[in-house]
Amino acid sequence: MTLQYPTIADCVGNTPLVRLQRLPGNTSNTLLLKLEGNNPAGSVKDRPALSMITRAELRGDIAPGDTLIEATSGNTGIALAMAAAIKGYRMLLIMPNNSTAERKAAMTAYGAELILVTQEEGMEGARDLADRLQREGRGKVLDQFANGDNPEAHYTGTGPEIWRQTQGQVTHFISSMGTTGTIMGVSRYLKEQNPAVQIIGLQPMEGAAIPGIRRWPQEYLPKIYQNERVDQIIDMSQLEAETVMRRLAREEGIFCGVSSGGSVAAMLRLSAELENAVLVAIICDRGDRYLSTGVYDVPAA
Repeated sequence: MTLQYPTIADCVGNTPLVRLQRLPGNTSNTLLLKLEGNNPAGSVKDRPALSMITRAELRGDIAPGDTLIEATSGNTGIALAMAAAIKGYRMLLIMPNNSTAERKAAMTAYGAELILVTQEEGMEGARDLADRLQREGRGKVLDQFANGDNPEAHYTGTGPEIWRQTQGQVTHFISSMGTTGTIMGVSRYLKEQNPAVQIIGLQPMEGAAIPGIRRWPQEYLPKIYQNERVDQIIDMSQLEAETVMRRLAREEGIFCGVSSGGSVAAMLRLSAELENAVLVAIICDRGDRYLSTGVYDVPAA
């Protein structure tokens, strides 16, 4: 009998769902975290990255050897660089120059080429430049912000996994919002199973800088976003997100990034108001890609 070994692409998804033990305190609620840092390239973005390329291939929109272009703040770029390496594409990534050194290094390790825009231009400027390069014939923009294959990855993957792992008992789903692909796809699936499931989105407070999530100006709001799929939006401060992020590492052994700390902070707020609930939050990535920022250097209280 010939053994069938998986490829690296087969290892995307089916991530663990683990229970918080110390942070929740004395509660009747169950607080669960979906560890998306366990994906091969280290984040939840592995799912839509592989989905966008694979589905574009199936439609005949792209073929191996083509150049792909994407604006990214980090995790999507790393995931797309991995997916492009798997499938044989040239990957051109455009990102703000204040993205962490670890993220830039990971993208180039996979063979991607980087174009940096200024921090002032930000993601809006990166998106505008990606569109311009496509108009100039430099490659094909996948456009995670308007590409239905982004939320589809979560509708067919992340959502069903959460439903199965909680045996249909999930009552609240909490996710940071960047491109909004995760929350759109998971919301669609969970609401189809049980319309009473509450979908909670997280955005930064005015002036807060939380990597990976945005408070989008109306003209740049992702086209995949549908407001009716989110029951509640919580504004999160940078301080609260970073504080809970560090507590996750030191009190739970869960090493993650700032947006994930924000999601758990929101989860803890909600839990204080609920009884007998099953809350699930997305841990978007691992904390090692933020170490150079010094965000983990604050001494334990």
